[in-house]
Amino acid sequence: MSADRHEYDVVVTWTGNRGRGTATYGAYGREHEVTYGGSRRGDSVGGPTQGLVGGPPAIAGSADPAFRGDPTRWNPEQLLVAAVSQCHMLWFLHLAVEAGVVVTAYQDRAHGVMVVDGTGGPGGGRFDRGVLRPVVALAGGTEGSASDTGHGADEGDAATRRLHEQALSAHHEAHARCFIANSLSIPVEVEPEIRTPESLKP
Repeated sequence: MSADRHEYDVVVTWTGNRGRGTATYGAYGREHEVTYGGSRRGDSVGGPTQGLVGGPPAIAGSADPAFRGDPTRWNPEQLLVAAVSQCHMLWFLHLAVEAGVVVTAYQDRAHGVMVVDGTGGPGGGRFDRGVLRPVVALAGGTEGSASDTGHGADEGDAATRRLHEQALSAHHEAHARCFIANSLSIPVEVEPEIRTPESLKP
């Protein structure tokens, strides 16, 4: 079976020339913009590029403040962590639909660890690990939908357990399928939490 191939184009434009270019390490800014690189449109089998088709807003980028970056702009390290989190979430939501699990809210406080250890040369480094901590609210949640007494409560508890098991299984499968996580050489841990809609806090 042949692989289904997708291509992605972005344009990264440095906007941090303060008049002297890179004359010294402190002379230039780390500001840059990440913009849409266009998509190919042509005949049904893929024709020549004919121009831009839509596109998202520009991302204001910089370096990590530890490397003289602007803390009000996104840095590449943050965007990498965000990409892993986004990819996992989108797969999870897809798999939740397939499993019949109704998700009403989702929030992930994702975390990445980078180590500056001289990899590749002086000042070089690498990501060491990533952790996703998605908190998910399910319709029907931990309180169940049945009566609080008698068999109804037991049935509600059993239904809730099944929902939780299905949600956890969807997280496991989402991690296995995530394009971004599969492209990284570092471990990415997933520590999900399942809640009722009322208990999900920002």
